[in-house]
Amino acid sequence: MSNQLRTSPLKRIRFAPVALLAGIFAAVLLSLSLTGTLSGFAASITNSSNTAASGTLIMQEQNANASVTCLSTDGGSVSTNAATCSTINKFGGSTTMTPGNTVNTPITIKNTGTAAASTFTLTPGTTCTQSANGTSNGTATDLCAKMNLVVTSGSTTVFSGTLASFKGGAAITLPTAPAAGASVPFNFAVTLDSSAGNTYQGLAASVPMTWTFTA
Repeated sequence: MSNQLRTSPLKRIRFAPVALLAGIFAAVLLSLSLTGTLSGFAASITNSSNTAASGTLIMQEQNANASVTCLSTDGGSVSTNAATCSTINKFGGSTTMTPGNTVNTPITIKNTGTAAASTFTLTPGTTCTQSANGTSNGTATDLCAKMNLVVTSGSTTVFSGTLASFKGGAAITLPTAPAAGASVPFNFAVTLDSSAGNTYQGLAASVPMTWTFTA
């Protein structure tokens, strides 16, 4: 009986090539299915331009006839973006004012960058400095309280008071934060109080100020 259950060598030889071929065929089918050759429809999109870039926020100040220009990048580069402008005197720079006399100084602040400003402020300096003007000088020590300042932007009054009250004040939020390429006009009107007497002759007063954009 054991001889009847035993597979003959001839049958084993015939079966081996058939099994080998079946195995090779199955491997080929599996390979084709993995490579997608036998798959269905396909569609794809490749996005090759995926970029993000920062804009610039650059301030420009000009006098009335645009003959003098100061830029926030004058201090070095846009990385610094803060400069001191000593060529545009917002108080007019007159050295011959008399009581009741007013000097108007129009200027323009422009956003020459590519990003819109979200806030725009003017911050007075901490001190009003009185100094001598020429060689003949009065004895008064409070000229800052006798110089009146009115700052306007169009029909909006930004500040009105003496230089003594202007100095050291909080940052003033200005009515318009300019978009890229937009300009905002301002006028500075400085008046020597009509009550100023001889003791106020030959004196000068100054207050620094800082314009600021944020975005």
